[in-house]
Amino acid sequence: MTSQAEVKKKGQPTKEHALMQYQNTDGHFSLVRNFRLADLVTIMNGFCGSFSLFSSARYLTSNDKTHLWAALTYPLAGLMFDFFDGKVARWRNSASLLGQELDSLADLISFGVAPAVLAFVIGFRTWLDTVVLAAFICCGLARLARFNATVALVPKDQSGKSKYFEGLPIPSTLCLVGLLAFWTQKGWIEAEQGVPGGVLTLWESKIGSGEVHYVMILFGAWAAAMVSKTLHVPKP
Repeated sequence: MTSQAEVKKKGQPTKEHALMQYQNTDGHFSLVRNFRLADLVTIMNGFCGSFSLFSSARYLTSNDKTHLWAALTYPLAGLMFDFFDGKVARWRNSASLLGQELDSLADLISFGVAPAVLAFVIGFRTWLDTVVLAAFICCGLARLARFNATVALVPKDQSGKSKYFEGLPIPSTLCLVGLLAFWTQKGWIEAEQGVPGGVLTLWESKIGSGEVHYVMILFGAWAAAMVSKTLHVPKP
């Protein structure tokens, strides 16, 4: 997937020149006026991720499975916007520094925070589960920050597109969302038959036990793969 950070065109303004457009524009809504069309597409990605979070919260308060299915669907809609923002930026020849940052922030919501909250919602709720899920989000955050900082160093093909991803790209977490959707369809969630995989008890004490679901190994491994420096995933 090509983000706005990778859109490089001849004649594109330098970073210093691009920054001046924000400094030299006054007015309460000057930021909005500086948005490109691709930026608005990127914001829709973040919008979808945010609605997934709200739908997850509605499910927890109502136990209405319709909200859970909505929460599982919104990240997929976010992926479509994430796919099209780079294409729109190339079509309009209008990639911006603001768009690069928006792209990473929107991805973190839709493909980092939303999947982790979905895992919590369907039943992975022990204290150690939440530690793993928080680490999962932070690894996604670190992966996006590294991408923005090092994308210029990754070898490019003749079109200027990066040849590979360093580590798993964060939209790959939709595979985990798909797995959660499958379990939801089977009824393998906390409110019905219970989550699959079983629980490992690491310690027990008067203040609580150190329980963690075995499924968290998958989330931990995915998090490690996102921040891997040596894992190179060829770009389509």
